[in-house]
Amino acid sequence: MDNCPVAARSLERPYHIDGDQLERQYKEHLSDYSEWDQKEHAEQWLVFPDNIGERLSIDETSLSNGELYTIVTNKAAKGRNGSIVAIVSGTESDSVLEALRRIPMKYRQQVMEITLDMAGSMGRISRQAFPNAVKVIDRFHVQKLALDAVQELRIKFRWDAMDRENEDIRQAKLSGKEYKPALLPNGDTLKQLLFRSRYLLFKSPEKWTKSQKIRAKLLFDIYPDIAQAYSLSHKLRLIYSKTKVKGVAYTKLARWFNDVQKSGIDTFRTIEETIYNHYENILNFFDNRSTNASAESFNAKIKAFRRQIRGVVDVKYFLFRLCKIYA
Repeated sequence: MDNCPVAARSLERPYHIDGDQLERQYKEHLSDYSEWDQKEHAEQWLVFPDNIGERLSIDETSLSNGELYTIVTNKAAKGRNGSIVAIVSGTESDSVLEALRRIPMKYRQQVMEITLDMAGSMGRISRQAFPNAVKVIDRFHVQKLALDAVQELRIKFRWDAMDRENEDIRQAKLSGKEYKPALLPNGDTLKQLLFRSRYLLFKSPEKWTKSQKIRAKLLFDIYPDIAQAYSLSHKLRLIYSKTKVKGVAYTKLARWFNDVQKSGIDTFRTIEETIYNHYENILNFFDNRSTNASAESFNAKIKAFRRQIRGVVDVKYFLFRLCKIYA
């Protein structure tokens, strides 16, 4: 249990033991939890200066009941022992910085790159805690903005279609007629078309199935605004996937900005402004193509461990278990 994210209950059937009793024995006697040197402040902050490396990730995650923690991880550890650099309660920049400053500056100056999202607090933390680090905005957070904008437009039109259908049903009842919805060539109603198009809008056209290709053509013919929004989202995806040189990415993003301005789609104008405000850190991705995937993977491990133990009752003890395995 010192080295693996397993719950004592999971050992009951193969070893014919009382899992709850084993957990108590491990916590109180078998482990060094009672003598843990970071136990007193564990729920507020945990730092491991020896785990620092040249390339870090910073992200937030929930440990229990929606309570957020800021986690800094070392990419070189690849999600294994030595991954955790710091875990700090909350996301407020001042409190996170106070904890990170417990790591000596000579260690923090070793950090050459840190990947993060577009939250202002994460940018401030990274800038002040790791002064030599190049900040890289994770590509997936940028692309998600565009994908969400497309979905927002689809949902808006879906609500409009539902309102029209409800009105048609009401009018049919008033006139004593049976309501028969109009069917599109693929057998969908307008409401169904908008509902069933959700997943295809997340995918590239070459990954569409035969039925999705038919549905996409119908959708884009009926709703040119969705077609235009999808095109903008896909162009942004291609900039990230096909571009290898930072200078070329700069030019392509500038052209993408022009396309957004011509489209007149409000949500994409907001995305354009957001990207512009983080332009330099977004372009830094194209230096080493660094992402926050390691942080997201680590967050997934925390969630899986949390599910296995059926929720976090004792936060301090849960953090102890995490640190034994990953710090």
